Amino acid sequence: MKRLFTLALCICFALSATAALKGTEIISPDGSLKAEITVSPEGLSYSLSQDGVLLLKDCRMALKFTDQALNKPLTQPRIKKESIDETIKTLVYKKAEVKNQCNKATLAFKYFTVELRAYNDGFAYRFVSNVKKPFQVESELAQFRFADDYDSYIPYVDPWRPELEHQLHTSFEQTYTVAPVSKMREDLLAFLPVTVCGPDSRKICITETDLYDYPGMYLRPCKGQGPAVEGFWAQYPTKFHQGGHHNLQWYADERNPYLATYQKDVNLPWRIINVAREDRILTDNDLSFILASGQRSDIDFSFVKPGKVAWDWWNDWNLYNVDFKAGINNQTYKYYIDFASKYGIEYVILDEGWTTIGTADLHDVVPEIDVRELVDYGKERGVGIVLWAGYAAFKKDMEEICRKYSEMGVKGFKVDFMDSDDQTVTNFHYKVAELAARYGLMIDFHGTFKPVGLHRTFPNVVNYEGVHGLEQMKWTRDDDQVTYDVTLPFTRGVAGPMDYTQGAMHNAAEGNYHPSNSEPMSQGTRCHQLGMYVVFESPFSMLCDSPSNYMAEDECTRIIASVPTTWDETLALEGKIAEYATLARRKGDTWWLGSINGWNARSSKLDLSFLPEGNWEVTLFQDGVNADRVGRDYKARTFVLEGRTIEVPCAPGGGFLMKITKK
Repeated sequence: MKRLFTLALCICFALSATAALKGTEIISPDGSLKAEITVSPEGLSYSLSQDGVLLLKDCRMALKFTDQALNKPLTQPRIKKESIDETIKTLVYKKAEVKNQCNKATLAFKYFTVELRAYNDGFAYRFVSNVKKPFQVESELAQFRFADDYDSYIPYVDPWRPELEHQLHTSFEQTYTVAPVSKMREDLLAFLPVTVCGPDSRKICITETDLYDYPGMYLRPCKGQGPAVEGFWAQYPTKFHQGGHHNLQWYADERNPYLATYQKDVNLPWRIINVAREDRILTDNDLSFILASGQRSDIDFSFVKPGKVAWDWWNDWNLYNVDFKAGINNQTYKYYIDFASKYGIEYVILDEGWTTIGTADLHDVVPEIDVRELVDYGKERGVGIVLWAGYAAFKKDMEEICRKYSEMGVKGFKVDFMDSDDQTVTNFHYKVAELAARYGLMIDFHGTFKPVGLHRTFPNVVNYEGVHGLEQMKWTRDDDQVTYDVTLPFTRGVAGPMDYTQGAMHNAAEGNYHPSNSEPMSQGTRCHQLGMYVVFESPFSMLCDSPSNYMAEDECTRIIASVPTTWDETLALEGKIAEYATLARRKGDTWWLGSINGWNARSSKLDLSFLPEGNWEVTLFQDGVNADRVGRDYKARTFVLEGRTIEVPCAPGGGFLMKITKK
């Protein structure tokens, strides 16, 4: 009897110990956002609410090591709370400075710590390992269980190829499927960011940052969990083969049964849940930048000069009214340089074709190109040269490539076709950024995942692709690019800058578009293209069309060339996901407003009370009265602003660009 009594006491003690594990809560500085964290021996979970409205509930999070001795049931953590209130000065960003204000909680366990932060516009957490010897992360659990079955904007990796290894090799350029969370396809992965339409017009955008040496997170449905998704990660690859586009890609053939391997303790990426009470607020979110590792203090980044780039590939090197055969040759590129110099465009890029196709060798330059001659020619005219580089070609000889071309005077590289985000690839991005910085080179990553904060740590990373950009209009017949455009500021744009490669001068009104390789066009109006230069964050921004077309459209070309690419201040003026977006950005004393519109004509009524007292002159490029039939129709006018409101009509697929200067 005594033994039974003792056993009962032990059971009761164990149960009470389980119940006694204390969690915590953190509340945003303005008191609106609350995260409640629950701790049990089995793991951690959180619920998230805004203004008392439940958004996510019982979302489990966990980290599992391959060394089972490290996977102990959780005990009571040491909990520490503090506040952060600081100003971050930026070098290359959409604001000159960013406020980092949040309340923070740290839960310290034996082998890892969990850091949690509550901001006024979002919640974030990450794991920090405390393991002091080599270890592997076998798996991670990251659940996002929504309070109801909300509509979501889902970028599936590839709806036509559900094989897992194919899903893990992607350019991150798919369009969005709109569906309730519960209807998300189980056979496909979705890449980040994913935006969910929450209660009372709220928007919830899931992404990650500080992803430098860990696989990127995808989302898939949580089976049997209701309206919920969970993270999925590529395992660590061990064998590869080279192939794909002109032998420039690497494919994983075998993988180890873990996600990542380390020599000692490490900070894992931040999981971010951005929350906005209304759509427009989501277009001006800084959490991905704030939560990234700070700028490297051991490198001088004064060489970084963001700007515009005259781009060759989209327009197929297609010049006219010239007396030479246009193509991949020095005569053509000198013409591009002359064009750039005339309009104050800072760079010209040599895209694919300046090296021999198929060799994956950046030393194997075609006979028609003399890079040093072009660099010298550009230098005399104030135009820098940037070189395109495929992943396999750049990776095999990174240091020598950076040394050779930086000494030649090249300003940077556009590195393309990584098309993956396992640990080896995310680590490659970090190594490229660091190595290029030490050689004074800027980097534009193409064929890659969304921004994950690398551009804060290394400001020489001036842009990323990871977007179904204008290049798709060279061959795509059925995609609705205009609706995609007005979805981007609320989805992909939340993560950071994007190289959409806008600037088409051949613009198709609804129903008039058709794909063309040599004379491509955009969907939507001319002013839709102009508005993108403000709406899309893009420190290294392409002019995609032919110099011949731009010189035939001098007025539009001059305004495009004059739009800044980095900013001192950003304001979200209006927006509705998949319908329209209007942003205002300031550089010095000049304000620029950009707007892009979906297929429904509308009138943009703007409150300009943010302008200081005084007289202001407005230069406005707006859709012409016939832009609904002829996409290139526009009207430009300059006038003195009366009052502090303005109304601008937008055609179907339209937009506007506005410059406001003090008179």
